[in-house]
Amino acid sequence: AASDVYKRQLDDSINHEKISNMTLPELKELCRELRRCILNTVSENGGHLASNLGTVELTAALHFVFDVKEDRIVWDVGHQAYAHKLLTGRYSEFSTLRSLNGISGFTRRKESTADAFISGHSSTSISAAFGIASAMRLQGRRGSVAAVIGDGALTGGMAYEGLNNAGKSKAPLVVILNDNAMSISKSTGALALYLAHIRSTKKYYCAKEHVKSLLSAVPVVGDKLERTIRTAKGLIKDAIYDSSNMFENFGFQYIGPVNGHDLEDLIEALQVAKIMRRPCVVHVFTTKGKGWKPAEENPGEYHAVTKKSSAPSGETFTEAFGRELERIGKSDSRVCGVTAAMKYATGMNYFKNACPERFFDVGIAEQHAVTFAAGLAVEGMLPVFAVYSTFLQRGFDQIVHDCAIENTHVTLAVDRAGFTGEDGETHQGIFDAAMLASIPNTTVFSPASAEELRLCLSEALYNTDGIAAVRYPKGGENGSVEPSVSWDWSGKRGGTLAVSYGRLSANMTAAAREASQRGEPVDWLRLVRISPIPEEALRTSLSYKRVVFFEEGILQGGIGERFGAALLEMGYSGGFEVVGVDGQFVPAGTVAQQLELFGLDRASMSARLTNLPGGNHAT
Repeated sequence: AASDVYKRQLDDSINHEKISNMTLPELKELCRELRRCILNTVSENGGHLASNLGTVELTAALHFVFDVKEDRIVWDVGHQAYAHKLLTGRYSEFSTLRSLNGISGFTRRKESTADAFISGHSSTSISAAFGIASAMRLQGRRGSVAAVIGDGALTGGMAYEGLNNAGKSKAPLVVILNDNAMSISKSTGALALYLAHIRSTKKYYCAKEHVKSLLSAVPVVGDKLERTIRTAKGLIKDAIYDSSNMFENFGFQYIGPVNGHDLEDLIEALQVAKIMRRPCVVHVFTTKGKGWKPAEENPGEYHAVTKKSSAPSGETFTEAFGRELERIGKSDSRVCGVTAAMKYATGMNYFKNACPERFFDVGIAEQHAVTFAAGLAVEGMLPVFAVYSTFLQRGFDQIVHDCAIENTHVTLAVDRAGFTGEDGETHQGIFDAAMLASIPNTTVFSPASAEELRLCLSEALYNTDGIAAVRYPKGGENGSVEPSVSWDWSGKRGGTLAVSYGRLSANMTAAAREASQRGEPVDWLRLVRISPIPEEALRTSLSYKRVVFFEEGILQGGIGERFGAALLEMGYSGGFEVVGVDGQFVPAGTVAQQLELFGLDRASMSARLTNLPGGNHAT
């Protein structure tokens, strides 16, 4: 429960006018209460912790300088915008964070006019903010636009496309580089080293403070001295940094580095940047997890915190994958591991520790990761790119052009396939099966257990040509199966056949047993290799009067639709139904709620198979 101080400082009436009239001590107290609220809520609901604790002062300073009624603030990724939500009328609803019909864990325009742009995937903010600024200029509006982007997101190429385009303009665009040396795993590559060099240049701070202390004792005499001081500061900065700044080469004015936890310095830097009314970068360095020691000491571990009641028990699919790749990598020197700044989140840390010379973290650059893996493959290596389903979407062109056309053997470990729970619309893994199945020279496996995952990974690496994808859900298995790399069948040949794959297999088989107890026997067929669909599985299905396909993904172009089309081509004349996600995005909620919402929980499946009320979900 919120403390009295907390209630006094935060409520739904907090806005730019109130914040901009606060004293520095009041702003610091407000920041303490923001941290307290974020920590308490995330501890209960789960969510992104370290990133939000690290941006509290930055958020307060942004709302001190920018008025979201006239200005716009665009958050890259958006997982660090919890304080922004609390300061823009969502305090009373904040306890519903990441729950069904509650506050999103990312920015959403439909949730609040204060959220200027939808977020969830990285490296998009500069492009979006420049588009918004251009629209405001064309409409004759005077507002400014701020884009907050992390150093991790700057490893994504789209950020540079935005910088390149916006730097040539006269747009009132302020890019705030939140430099905490982190993405989800530590930032890697030349850019990280470049920013580390700037951060570590303490000579600049010492020189700046020394000059300020000397000038404080000298009365300012006219504009001439002021111009001289500005010129001298520029010369000092250039001398210390050795050469012109990368952002200035793009056409941006550069301000910084600024201590991202010093409110006074932040406000001053942002005010100057806004007054310029031209493309400007404010380089801010912050500590991820600031204000809570465990998160400060291990920000990677506390990047995303699991909801108390939903912590998985036993081995997760991610852990099973990571341990198995580690085992294979130790015995086969051709195997390489590739991740896009998600070493821990995808279980790739085990492989990295065992085979560091064959582990590659390419930063937040999924497109590059796919083509890089293809480069490894054409020279005889066996690359495995571990990536969330939602982020694999960003590499679609590279999968088609750089891998599939010439049948290049790359293995994709597709984590978080299917419903992912509280992260909401931007993170549900409902498109990968349809996407990958549409690409020639691509084989897709969808294991239902950890043991089956291990078999499928070996099959993908050693017995499959072209692209081989192994997709698996968040969390652990929910029932035992007889492991296979192709398909499995109950083999009774009743009147109705239930078909599914992956995590849904346990619900489907249980539902089929329940339906059989109520009346006509219901058989089940479980696909493991979902593309190409095993021909024998199709032939087996022809003998049934009714086939019901359950799919934890989109219906249009999905495996169920392909299964039905293949049956028709083989002369099937019985009834065919598909239950799944029909033309919509999946809202935040628990996985159990999402399964029930789309008729994929055991009870809904059983009702569907026996044609009872409650079984009338999307088909």
